[in-house]
Amino acid sequence: MDTFSTKSLALQAQKKLMSKMATKSVANLFIDDTSSEVLDELYRVTKEYTRNRKESQKIIKNLIKMVVKLGVLYRNGQFSAEELALVERFRKKVHTLAMTAVSFHQIEFTFDRRVLSGLLNECRELLHQAINRHLTAKSHTRVNHVFNHFSDCDFLAALYGPSEVYRTHLQRICDGLSKMLDDGSL
Repeated sequence: MDTFSTKSLALQAQKKLMSKMATKSVANLFIDDTSSEVLDELYRVTKEYTRNRKESQKIIKNLIKMVVKLGVLYRNGQFSAEELALVERFRKKVHTLAMTAVSFHQIEFTFDRRVLSGLLNECRELLHQAINRHLTAKSHTRVNHVFNHFSDCDFLAALYGPSEVYRTHLQRICDGLSKMLDDGSL
C-alpha cells in the first residue's frame, strides 16, 4: 500500500512556511478534508497514468506548493490591485474548469479534451501573470510542471475514457469537486 498522503505533505509545507512567517493568516492556511481527498485521487490517477510513483508525488507536491504559496501571498495582502484582478480571474477560471470537468463526467458524450486543456492553459497563464513579481523562476517551473501534466490531452482522454480504473478515479474527483462547488470553496 502506498503511504503517500497529500494531507501530511500539505501540513509539512505549512509548517515550513509558518516557521518563517508565523502570522495568524498563515496559520489558517490548512487544506480541508475534501480538497485533500481530491488531491489524493489526482495523485492516484496520475500514478496510474504515468506508472511512476516518484513523478506523481512530485506533481502533487508542486501543486500543493503552488496553492500554499498563492494562499500565503493572498492572505498577507501581497498582491497589487492589478494582480488581485488577475487572481480573481484565475479563481473564476478554476471555478469554470471545475464545473466543466464535472459536467463532462455527468453528461455522456460531451467530453472534449481540447476544452479542458484550454481552460487549464488559461489558468496557467493567469497564475503566471499574478505571481510574476512574487515568486522565483523555480516556482514558475513548478506551475508549468503541474499544468503541463493535467492539460495533456492524452492524459485527459485516458481520464475520461472507458477504462474502469480511470472512471473510478474520475468519479471520486468529480464528487469532491461537486462538494467543493456546493460549499463555495472552489
